[in-house]
Amino acid sequence: WPIADRCLAKVPDVEIDPDGTFKYILVRVRVKDGEMHKDVVRGTKNAEYHNRQQRHHSQKHPALEPLGMECKCLGGGKIEHNSKEKKIRVFGESTAFGKADHSVSVEKLKSVFSDYEITWSDDTK
Repeated sequence: WPIADRCLAKVPDVEIDPDGTFKYILVRVRVKDGEMHKDVVRGTKNAEYHNRQQRHHSQKHPALEPLGMECKCLGGGKIEHNSKEKKIRVFGESTAFGKADHSVSVEKLKSVFSDYEITWSDDTK
């Protein structure tokens, strides 16, 4: 699946809103019937619930499935993003999907927001 591998490389690691507090999901994008995968962080204020975050992600990347890719939500939480202060806080969990591994989410966020202070906790608020 060399085409699928190239497509996987083009899927952005992080797509989140620039400011505010909103729900997020950690999604595994995987080549069907293969070992290759990548975990991505998705969050937007436009999706009130975690399952809507999943739907929003699927609608934004409809070309993945025909190329032999599949997405699985690994869990969720909340992100508090303050672009002015360059701070991101990851916390909480999803009642629909369970708690994402926030340490994985934070590593993805750090790869995109390298000049930010990024923290996480298991706090719900």
